[in-house]
This record gives sequence, structure tokens and C-alpha cells, in this order.
Amino acid sequence: MAGALNSPGAPWARLFLPFAAGYYLSYLLRTVNAVISPDLTRELGLTSADLGLLTGAYFFAFAAAQIPVGIALDRYGPRRVEAALLALAAAGTLLFAFGHSLVQLALARGLIGLGVSACLMAGLKAFSQWYPPQQYAAMTGQIMAAGALGAISSSLPLELALPLVGWRGVFLAVTIACVAVLLLIALLVPDRPPQAAEVRGGALAGVRQIFATPVFWRFAPQAALFGGGLMAMQSLWSIPFLINVAGLSRMVAAEHLLAINLGMLAGQLSIAAIATRLGRAGITPLMMMQAGFALSIALEIAIVALHGGGPTLWFAWGLASSVFAQVYGIVAGYFPGELSGRASTAINLMAFVGAFAVQWGYGALIDLLQGSGVAASAAHRAAFIVLALLQAGSLIVLLIRPRNRQ
Repeated sequence: MAGALNSPGAPWARLFLPFAAGYYLSYLLRTVNAVISPDLTRELGLTSADLGLLTGAYFFAFAAAQIPVGIALDRYGPRRVEAALLALAAAGTLLFAFGHSLVQLALARGLIGLGVSACLMAGLKAFSQWYPPQQYAAMTGQIMAAGALGAISSSLPLELALPLVGWRGVFLAVTIACVAVLLLIALLVPDRPPQAAEVRGGALAGVRQIFATPVFWRFAPQAALFGGGLMAMQSLWSIPFLINVAGLSRMVAAEHLLAINLGMLAGQLSIAAIATRLGRAGITPLMMMQAGFALSIALEIAIVALHGGGPTLWFAWGLASSVFAQVYGIVAGYFPGELSGRASTAINLMAFVGAFAVQWGYGALIDLLQGSGVAASAAHRAAFIVLALLQAGSLIVLLIRPRNRQ
């Protein structure tokens, strides 16, 4: 199928690279607040709940867009949808760069979330159109590695850049990058032959079919708690956790965040390299997810017990957490190809609803505990343990073998 493009180099230069660049920016913008949160708190006088709400506005808007994005991807194709939405992302980053109040920054953050809401799903949709199914897991690993690079860029490299340009200068630079990637996608990505138009009722009927399928709800809890929980920690709460629990400086805490992101990158590249061979050996993406999630919980407990631990522990957590990306291909495999965009965005909706809920709820729990006289260190540790317990409950659902196929 990849050979259907105009030249042998087209799958990489014209298909993978533009979408990978978009997902790189999406993940960078998702996690940037973890490092700049002390600056935002100091400049705006935010509480923990305010900070969680501000950062979570990205996840709320992102989640709200997922169903319309899925319908649009299946109807209009990934090139048109992502190019249009990245224009909104550029507007959001520009507004954030010049914002001076909680309301302004929250609105900008929401606009950013809406603007990058198709970056991963558009790539996955394009891969399903142009590549054979046996390559899908490897392609997923590759584009997720691009996201991990975005997360890496928003950790220690961002911390080093802040004294030079400030957080507003960072967002101005990202605005320019969003416009560049928008043009790259609009000009280089090929379109698939147009498919028969689907009436609105038919599109929504497909969405209802997905949400009415029991197997979808088998994977929704892990999407919310593992995928969403990781995003909440990675994009905001990891830095405050390390500062308050381990007593680290922001620079050293950013190094730990870098370790998470390097672990994710290593995990995604490993999956991309060996997924096909693992499949031939009978090791399915579902098995990888089950093992990775169990290891993630054990590592989270170790991080709390060791008062933050060291970068190696956080690297291992990122490595184990990288298996979450396989949920998109697993869930999409239960539905026909014409519903693949909606199936992927439906499970992504669960992940981002979870990210918003965990991010806000984590901060609210910390405020509640501290308001009751609990020390900041103990409050952060308690919030992390609550997340690990919720994840353990969702893992039990995933370990139960259903009656239908895997």
C-alpha cells in the first residue's frame, strides 16, 4: 500500500515526517507547563487547583474535540483536518505568549488543545490508509517516539532556554513552528482517493456503535488512568512532586522529567523495532500492555516509597508507560476500516478526559490535604498513591479475559 505513493521515498518524506513533526509539537505543548509552572504560579499567584485547571484546559479542549475530529478524519482525510487545526494551535500559542491573566492563559491553553487535537490521530489514520496492518504497531511506535522527543524538548532543554528567552519567548517560537508544520502538511502529504460521503446521521451512528460496543469500555478505564494519568504527571505534577517530596531544585527536577521522556522514547523505539517480530512469536500488543501497566504501578509505588527516587527509576517508569500507545491499534482493530478514525479518537477521548480529571483532581486533593494541615510532601505522595490505586483497579479489568477475540 505504501507503494501507492508517487515515489519510493514518499512514505517517509511526504507521509511520516509531516505527521511526526505535528505530534512532536503536540507533545511539547502538552508537557511544557511542567517546567514553567513555578513561573506561572509566581507571576499569577495561582493555587495548586488553579494551576491544574489552567494546564488541564488543554486536555479539556482536546478531549471535547475528539469525536468531531474522528468524524472529520474519516470524511475529509488527515491532511485537511490537521492542517486546519494547526492554524488554531498557532493562534493559541500566540495568545498564550501575550496573556496576562488566568482567564486569558486558560483560553489560550484551550485553543492550543483544540488545535493539536488531531496530531496523533491524523497520523494513525494516514498510516491505516497507506500501510498494511502488520506494520501498524511499528508505525505507531515510530510516531509515538516523535512525541517523546517533544516531551524531551519540554524538559531540561526548555529549562536551559528559559533564562535566555523566557516562557513568553518560548511560545512565540512555537507559534512559528506550528505555522511551518501546517504548511509542511498542507503541501506535502498526499490525499487518499476520496471515499463516498457519509451523511451526518451515518457519521454519528458510527460513533454510537463504537461507544455501544462492550470491548470499547474494556479499554476505556486504562486509557483514562494510565494514559491520562501519565500525561497529568508528565505535563504538570512531576516537577512540583519532585520539588516538594524530594526537595530538588527545578533544574534537577527537570532532569528527572527528562529521564521519563527518554524512557518513553526508548520504549517507543524498541516497540517500533521489534513489534512485528514479537507478533510472530505470539506476543500480542495486549500482552505488552498488560505487562507494562503492571510494571508502571510497581514503579510508581517505588517512586513514592523512595521519596522521589532517582532518574533511573523515572526512566524505567517512562519505559514501562510507553506500552500505552498500543491501545489505539488494539481498539481500532475491533472496528471496520471506515470507523478507524472514530475508534481511535474515541479511545483518545477517554485518555484526555482522564488527563483533565487527574490533573485537576490531583491539585484539588493536594489543596484539601494541605488545608487540613498535611505537609506538602505528604500531600503530593498521597495524591500519587491514589492515582496508582485507581490504575490498579483498571488493570484488573484488562486482565479479565473476555468472551470475544483479543
